[in-house]
Amino acid sequence: MIKAGIIGATGYAGGELVRLLLNHKDVEIVWFGSKSYIDQKYSQVYQNMFRLVEDVCRDDQLEQLAGEADVIFTATPQGFLAGLLTESILSRAKIIDLSADYRIKDVAVYEKWYGIQHRSPQFIKEAVYGLCEINRGKVNPNTRLVANPGCYTTCSILTAYPLVKEGLIDVNTLIIDAKSGTSGAGRGAKVQNLFCEVNENMKAYGVASHRHTPEIEEQLGYAGNCQVTLSFTPHLVPMNRGILVTEYAALKKKPDGTLPTYEEIKAVYDHYYGAEKFVRVLDKGVCPETKWVEGSNYVDVNFVIDGRTGRIIMMGALDNLVKGAAGQAVQNMNLLFGLEEDEGLRLVPCFP
Repeated sequence: MIKAGIIGATGYAGGELVRLLLNHKDVEIVWFGSKSYIDQKYSQVYQNMFRLVEDVCRDDQLEQLAGEADVIFTATPQGFLAGLLTESILSRAKIIDLSADYRIKDVAVYEKWYGIQHRSPQFIKEAVYGLCEINRGKVNPNTRLVANPGCYTTCSILTAYPLVKEGLIDVNTLIIDAKSGTSGAGRGAKVQNLFCEVNENMKAYGVASHRHTPEIEEQLGYAGNCQVTLSFTPHLVPMNRGILVTEYAALKKKPDGTLPTYEEIKAVYDHYYGAEKFVRVLDKGVCPETKWVEGSNYVDVNFVIDGRTGRIIMMGALDNLVKGAAGQAVQNMNLLFGLEEDEGLRLVPCFP
């Protein structure tokens, strides 16, 4: 039985981790970490866990936790893990970090976009970017530190990855329009996330400055073996869960001067995702919707070729708390311990 500890168990992503791990046959949660609710019963914080979890919340003592757990999930703000991680901790427990502390390989880029000093850059090179569909071979029992991608980045990267990998689009024309439910902003009290601020309202934020931009550029740059510069604009929409991305890019013409056909593009998506358990390439003419992935670890993707403009419109949808956070973390954990990748994640999307 794998012993798991969760730091940040009372945030939205941490709560989703608890929900998923309680249904995982190979895992026992031994630590419900929450700095805000120390010694309070977890089920009093999340009433949906009444009679399911009897444990009380504990503090964020990573050194102690490393001696009690096989794997530690850190669902914490940026800078938390980087400020505490040591070789001693990594030598005793595997770490899956849901923050951005180890996602970006260039520490200067991280510090510029996040506005904080990275306090343990010595571990950045070792960290594996845990987007399983792309880096599955690097997430294995020998891996100690996984940088779990975020919701915007997971959806944005997977939606465009096959075409970038195959050089079918001009990556420097790539524009990503992304929309997220309010749970993506976390559980903390913020005026801009109050009901009256969000309800019946949509708004862009982080325009030309959102900190997930360099992460998307870096990973797509690896895919295309090139420098990627793109425009990424996120929007907050009045729903609890979900990410929807719509991406636009110029298609590269074939040697005969014509654009790739639907069948040719579809074959590329099927080549990369046809055998994937959690990426679903939809039928022609069907656009991804957040409702059809809610509560699941699926990513739905599709595309439309706009022959009039020479562009392709790529679309993707996922549940930001599952595939965009906790589900992906469990997927990574399964690979770290040599389990079936979908163990604990065979979740049918909820409807309505």
